[in-house]
Amino acid sequence: MSTVFTKIIDGELPGRFVYRDDHVAAFLTIEPVAYGHTLIVPVQEVDKWTDLDRDTWAHANDIAQEIGQAVINAFGSERAGYLIAGFEVPHAHIHVFPANDMSGYSLQNIMRADETDDAKMDDAAAKLREQLGTGEDGRRV
Repeated sequence: MSTVFTKIIDGELPGRFVYRDDHVAAFLTIEPVAYGHTLIVPVQEVDKWTDLDRDTWAHANDIAQEIGQAVINAFGSERAGYLIAGFEVPHAHIHVFPANDMSGYSLQNIMRADETDDAKMDDAAAKLREQLGTGEDGRRV
């Protein structure tokens, strides 16, 4: 059975993509610690990041670093947070988010999906796509 992330990547569920290629996809999480909180997810459905092949792992981290710089530029944050947890969805993924302190590193501090503002989520995705040079599908333009 496909994970929720595979369903987003395959277009079965909606997603606010900011980056996409044949190996990884990056989209905003619906439960962010801050607007701009992005998940970098391998297209291949692998449960644990430690089980990813080295090339996919390296590529996912390259994209996470690029998105991290975009997060800093788009939101004026001091840093881009980087976190791997992986308990909530059995599909490897990296969390990247605007960070000015350690509060974002606790996923207990998330906004629930029903608490987020759709306009702010759309604006966050647009800001990141502008920084990354990608379209609404996440592909480079």
